[in-house]
Amino acid sequence: MKQTPESSSTTVDMATMPMGWPQIRIVLIASLGQFIGQGLATLVGIVIPLMQLAIHPGLSAGMQGLMGCISLIGIMIGTVVFGRLSDRFGYLLFFRLCPLIIVVASVVATLVHSVPVMLVCLFLMGFAIGGEYSLDPDYISELMPVKWRVYMVGVAKALASAGSAFVAIVCYLILSGRSDAGHWSDLFLIMTAVAGVMLLTRLGFAQSPQWLMSRGRDAEAEAAVRKLLGKNVRMSVTRPVTHSPKTQSMWQFVKSNFSKIILTGVPWACEGLGVYGIGIFLPVLIMSFRLYTLPATATPIDHITHSVILTFVLCLVMMVGFTCGILMMRRFNHLRMQFVGFWMSAVGLGILLAAYLCHWPAWIAIGGFVVFELFLNAGPHLITFILPSSIYPVDDRGTGSGIAAGIGKSGAVIGAFLIPVLLRSGGATLVLIVSISVMAAGAVITSFGRRSS
Repeated sequence: MKQTPESSSTTVDMATMPMGWPQIRIVLIASLGQFIGQGLATLVGIVIPLMQLAIHPGLSAGMQGLMGCISLIGIMIGTVVFGRLSDRFGYLLFFRLCPLIIVVASVVATLVHSVPVMLVCLFLMGFAIGGEYSLDPDYISELMPVKWRVYMVGVAKALASAGSAFVAIVCYLILSGRSDAGHWSDLFLIMTAVAGVMLLTRLGFAQSPQWLMSRGRDAEAEAAVRKLLGKNVRMSVTRPVTHSPKTQSMWQFVKSNFSKIILTGVPWACEGLGVYGIGIFLPVLIMSFRLYTLPATATPIDHITHSVILTFVLCLVMMVGFTCGILMMRRFNHLRMQFVGFWMSAVGLGILLAAYLCHWPAWIAIGGFVVFELFLNAGPHLITFILPSSIYPVDDRGTGSGIAAGIGKSGAVIGAFLIPVLLRSGGATLVLIVSISVMAAGAVITSFGRRSS
């Protein structure tokens, strides 16, 4: 039987030690940020039509778009803010603060049935999730054995689809058998529960060892490694140590890392429309594409409930896509995976568009949706997340990851705002044409990165 660090009498190096429970525990705790982030997107897409039924039947397309994108605006700002702050003050404080913000905001959203209050709460939840998107991959990448680092960051991102599936099935169970939408705000308690678990699991965590060592606090770094990985594990020094905080301004950072910012950020923005723009309004789009049939006597809540069922099925497809992507990560070039993923996502949406225009059977349209979700999550959704932490040095990793995620979420914000507007002005056809164009643009931009890398 292989010895664990705790049971072994010899000291082991964190960079070469075998994978074990300490590393798996770190991945699970850190990946809860990805879990709740994607779960919130799914929840918002379910809450919006329920709100229309319960209290705001005349909700405009612009307001629906604002409700859909406000949490993404929070994420976009949070990634940059928390990324910069974590580089300066360390990771641990913000690793605990983010889930606390989500708990408070989700409780308020549950208790106060007001659109303005809900917008503020969604922004705050997104702001905290933005911090998660900046911090989670940094913690994971530095604490895994070298040969597992990129792979385990990908595993953490894959758990985002599990968050969508979890929220979808819980919402379905809550909505099943109900004839009205009056309890729509109670769905936010799902966020409260998940964020509460996040906070509790992080109370016994430690500061980032590499951040401590980059500040010359070597003894504290060694202690943090022992706390997180085992008493007999020693710190690995794989990069030059910086003993003083960096004074480089954000503008200087952008100028000196411009090509990295383009490569890690712009395709992420294109991917954001598919993951969040389409993802948030998935139940609404499913109803618009007529992907299921119900009797004429079906109520509006029946339509929403059935759209949630198909949303859950597509979330399972997302999980399959992530799994395939993770299995291919160690065998194929990452940028090639992203390139092929973008093109095949466009093909899947093209099939869906053809099925919609030609009135083909629903199974063909669903098949197009499956192709889209499968390749989007096996390629761009996975790869755009792992690139920043793999190309930026530790001193700049928080800032670099934050900027990349911020640019990515700008695409998600635009997509989430425009989807209901496009749906109202040009129907499902216009939504699909725009989405296909964005997926193709992501492939073209990625191709330039492949040539220059």
